[in-house]
Parts: sequence; C-alpha cells; structure tokens
Amino acid sequence: MSKADNSSADAPKDFIREIIQSDLDAGRVEGLVTRFPPEPNGFLHIGHAKSLCLNFGVAEEFGGRCHLRFDDTNPVKEETLYIDAIKKDVSWLGFDWGEHLYYASDNFEQLYTWAVHLIENGKAYVDDLNAEQMREYRGTLKEPGRNSPHRDRSVEENLDLFARMRAGEFANGEKIVRAKIDMAAGNINLRDPAIYRILHETHPRTGDAWCIYPTYDFAHGQSDAIEGITHSLCTLEFEDHRPLYDWFVANLPVTAAPHQYEFSRLSLSHTVLSKRNLKKLVDDNNVNGWDDPRMPTLSGFRRRGYPASAIRTFARQLGFTKSGDSVVEMANLDFFVREALNKSAQRRMAVLDPLKVVIENWPEGEVDWMDAVNNPEDENAGKRKVPFTRELYIERDDFMEDAPKKFFRLSVGREVRFKYGFFVTCTEAIKDENGKVVELRCTYDPETRSGSNPPDGRKVKGTIHWVSAEHAIAAEVRLYDPLFNRPDPGADGDFQDDINPDALTINRSALLEPSLAEAPISEAIQFERLGYFCADPDHTPAAPVFNRTIGLRDSWAKAQKKG
Repeated sequence: MSKADNSSADAPKDFIREIIQSDLDAGRVEGLVTRFPPEPNGFLHIGHAKSLCLNFGVAEEFGGRCHLRFDDTNPVKEETLYIDAIKKDVSWLGFDWGEHLYYASDNFEQLYTWAVHLIENGKAYVDDLNAEQMREYRGTLKEPGRNSPHRDRSVEENLDLFARMRAGEFANGEKIVRAKIDMAAGNINLRDPAIYRILHETHPRTGDAWCIYPTYDFAHGQSDAIEGITHSLCTLEFEDHRPLYDWFVANLPVTAAPHQYEFSRLSLSHTVLSKRNLKKLVDDNNVNGWDDPRMPTLSGFRRRGYPASAIRTFARQLGFTKSGDSVVEMANLDFFVREALNKSAQRRMAVLDPLKVVIENWPEGEVDWMDAVNNPEDENAGKRKVPFTRELYIERDDFMEDAPKKFFRLSVGREVRFKYGFFVTCTEAIKDENGKVVELRCTYDPETRSGSNPPDGRKVKGTIHWVSAEHAIAAEVRLYDPLFNRPDPGADGDFQDDINPDALTINRSALLEPSLAEAPISEAIQFERLGYFCADPDHTPAAPVFNRTIGLRDSWAKAQKKG
C-alpha cells in the first residue's frame, strides 16, 4: 500500500478518521476503500499532496486499500504525458497503488449504458441548447432556472438522438444529454446538469472509439461505485456537488453506494495552485516546464531537492477539517524541508562568490588531504578527504577590509580557522585597478592542523570554508527564491504581474570540492554554511549543475520585510 511513514501508533485524529472508525465499528462497511482520482490535465501540485496523504494514509492506518484512478473524461485537455507524470509523483511521494490502477475511460461503455437507463426512466433527455443558452436558462443564485423547450421529448426520441450522438451524426455542441432533476433547485448543480457531451477529439487511451464523453460529475461518482469505494474523500469545493453525487447513486442500478466527505484544501502563500494558472505559467514561458523548481508541482519540488518525507510530514501536520480553506505560509513547508535535510544531507564545501587566497608559507605543489565530516547529525555517515593546498578560494563575504570588531571572519591582520584545516592569518589584500580586492595573501600555522589548538593556547572565533584552487570544479548553480513577490498573487489583478523576477539567479562562477562532480542526481547535499543543494538532471561530471533547494535560514523572508 505505502512506503510512507504512517504508523498507526502516532496516527492523527480528525473528523474523517472518526467517521471511518465509526463506520467500521458499526459494520456499515466491511473494509475501507479510498481513491485518489486526479484528472490528467496537468501535473500534481502541493495541494494534491494533502489529498494523497489522506487517501493513502487512512487506507493504510485502517487496513484498507487506496486506488489510483484517472478521471480521464475530457480528451481536449488530457495527455499521456500527465498520466505518466502523476504516476511518478505518487510513487515518489511514497505511495503504492499495487494492482489497483483504474481509469474512468475503462467505464465508458457502462456509463453509456447507465445514461440510457436514465433516459429510459424519464430522468434524462437530449437537449439542443448551446452553452450560452444553457447558462441563460439555468438562472442565478437568486432566481430559479427555466425548463429547456426540449425537456419533454419522448423517451423514444431521446434514445434515438443519443444513439445518433454516439454514431457521430452531430457536431460538437449541437446536442447534449442532461439529467432531468429540478430547474428550480436552490443548488444550481441540480438544475438539469449535463451528463454527456459531443467531443470529436482523440482520447489518450480510447483513441477515436468515442465522440461523446461523460461529464466529470457523471463519471466520477459512478466510477467510485464501480470500484466499491467506501469513502469518497475530496476537498470543500465539491461540497455543493455532493447532492448531485448522491442523486446519481440513488437513481442508477449501481452495486455500491459510496458517500462523499469533504475537507478543507491547502492554499500556500507566494504561489498559485490552480492547474489553469500553472499551465499558463508554462505556456507563457514564465517557467521552464511543469518540473521547473520554481513551480509548486511535486515534480518541481523533487527537481529542486525537496525530500518526499518533508512533504508528507507537512501534509500530516496540517490536519483535516471541515472549516474553510486557509492560507499556509510557505515558511511552514520550508521548516519541514530544513528539518529533513539537516538529518540526511551529506556535507560538502563549495564557494559561490570566489576570492583567491595564497598561503605564502605553504610549500609549492604540496597537498594535504584533510578529514572532513560527511554529516555531523549521523555518525555512521563517515568522513571524506578534501585537499588543502597553497592556493585556495573562499567566499568573498568571508573577507572584509575594514572589518568591525564583531566580524569574526577574515580581515588583514586577523586569524581564522579554515574548516578541517589550519589557523590562517591574512597579511595583505591585493586590489585591481578599480580598487576591488582580487586576492588575499596569508600565512598559516602548521601546528594547528585539523582542529588542533596551538601550543600557546590562543583561540579564534571564526571558521570559514574553502576549496582548493587546483582541485576545485567549476559549476553552474541555480539559486531559487519564491516565484511570486506577494503572498496572494493576483489579488490586485493578473497573477503574472506579481512574478518575482529574481526567483531564479544563475551563478556560473561557483567552485566546488572535487567529489561533487560525481554527485547523484537529486541527492541532498549541504554546501557548508550556504544552504541545501542537489544535482539537477542537467548535471554531468563534465558540466556540473546544482539547484539550491533551500537556504539554511529564511533570508528571503527577512529581505522582503525590510523591503
């Protein structure tokens, strides 16, 4: 069922789990069956993770099963690309549907038969109104709708027209099948909703076998019934659709009667979670595809280096309520990402803004291989060797020419420890013709190797990282920040006007310790003192490319407050 961390001992408590427990205890269901039913018209995003974790999580906790089903009823927007991406995302997040992979398109013949059943029983009809006319006839929240002039067609005429629709006699929009419920209903979803429409489009799975397709509302609940779903768990925007869901179950000869339960969905600050808007970002080239690390898609998070465990923990901590949707700060997700990476990420040294250091009393050509800790949070992670040489590079920010007293890094006349190495004192700063410092001349104390203190007992307060000039590899490092400048993109107009132009900064001057040339794609790495990174799929040993997953601290949020 699941490879995720959902032990029953610390299972959360919420109204959905209480309902499930009550139904099992009372014998209303023999075993729990849930489903995760995405429409394959885009990639999964962080909002879907909440539903994923709930549906697969409760199934595991209560000894049931969870199905993965694609509600593929609209060939205009659906693609095999999305189906494959969704499967990959669900597996990456840690969930396994086993043999229970389904498609609404598997049920097209049965759904057609059930639509015929409704027509035969006078509960559905073929309408000639176009989309604009249907909206006009539907009424408003304050005014009831009006019956279509075609609502009272005979059963025989409706059956004939529906068969001809299937045969392809009519153009798109020329006919539509509607359930006959109540045009005066307070819930607009019950005002004779569409159940079948004409779409002369090739379907990703059924090809051109059909030119009529069931609507989502008609296919969704009936697919639940076919699969024997006991608890149909969905987000609050489907609450007004529940009476229609129940009407179909009550008026069709289904063998199971699933029930729908709604919970609040996830909204995240500084991003958009509408698939329509995410697709617009892709189509308008504001990002480089659905898996761009700036995107809130699961594939984007994976490429950026977010651990699946952090997303599961985040979703778990949110809880599941019936209250309205609330906006969760991005910082909440970042907290769990940092917590997971701190425990798992291998430590490596990298310099993003290099400043050259020459240790003048170091012998020419000599290399001293220092022991460096791979992960101080994991004693089993071991150590590695890093080369210390006469010429090194440090971060430019680790040197200040006119340093204040509390600047505990390098300055002329000051001494610091080079991590895993020696005490080093800067003796001179060399500048170019524009007055920019381009090189530091230093000396080292050979009696301070690898953390040992000098005989005179002196201590230093500063420790900085470095890379060997001779051994360092050049890399492209992609630095990511939130995609939007404001927490509520589009609140004052077009959401694309709020895009952060600095959401991606590409650094091509980075120098990394040599072991990083062979870094596995997507493996978590902490560039010491800089943040968490991972090798991008574009990475090769000859041309290293790394993505910044997240900084060690939320410096972006602080910068926004100051701004």
